[in-house]
Amino acid sequence: MAPLSFQSTQKMVSGYEIPVVGFGVYQTPPEVTEKVTIKALETGYRHIDSAKYYANEAQCAEAISKSGVPRSQIFYTTKVPASHMSYEKAKEAIEASIADAASIDYIDLVLLHAPFGGKEGRLGAWRALVEAQKTGKIRSIGVSNYGIHHLEELEAYINSGVGGQISVGQYEIHPWCAREDIVAWLKKRNVVVEAYSPLVQATRMNESSLQNLAKKHNKTPAQVLLRWSLQNGHVPLPKSVTDSRIVENTQVFDFELSQQDMDSLKTGVYAPVCWDPARDSHL
Repeated sequence: MAPLSFQSTQKMVSGYEIPVVGFGVYQTPPEVTEKVTIKALETGYRHIDSAKYYANEAQCAEAISKSGVPRSQIFYTTKVPASHMSYEKAKEAIEASIADAASIDYIDLVLLHAPFGGKEGRLGAWRALVEAQKTGKIRSIGVSNYGIHHLEELEAYINSGVGGQISVGQYEIHPWCAREDIVAWLKKRNVVVEAYSPLVQATRMNESSLQNLAKKHNKTPAQVLLRWSLQNGHVPLPKSVTDSRIVENTQVFDFELSQQDMDSLKTGVYAPVCWDPARDSHL
């Protein structure tokens, strides 16, 4: 694979570029979001991942506008919440997100956060995204936590004439929840795969396979996990409110895991640490 750097990007089917590492702000309190996001941008991050549900969109936009980094160099994502999965409600959520991002002019990516709302709600929410994208206030659109049956339902709807393209699919992905089936579906269609909770919320740091690789490469377990994600072609979204960790999570471009190393992290385990709507057959 071509050498990666912190400045590397992947090209989306929308034609826009997305930086290969993002800074996540899930569960980051609004009162500290602006400060830690500015720190991330100072460290060199150029990709910020928020959501309406996180209640910190305005603070992310404020950090972006105050950072001194040209707007065109920063990629900003938000999401339509699971509670707004219908045409009308999604429109409301998108308009509110655009208003919160008024200081930064546009939103690079909006995802449907989860496949709730039933078929009619999901498809209506997608139609609202497509319409918003046409205004130019949103550049690219995609989904999060969609199972293959949801993705195929959406693909059929897109092909029926409503349009739009799935630029990104965002999921909890790490060696204990690798989602090979969904990843294969997305990659076949050139959809960028984003990985949230790539550090498994620090619940697996003492695993022997991870510890061995950390010692071998003189890196932290977190850095090994991020490198695993990058070498699988994913866009990891590590989150932290600690300055030293924000920096540590960027120091993953000066080593490479061998095929043997990568194989040692094939666990065959399915153990997500977050919710998992993708596997919920009732949705």
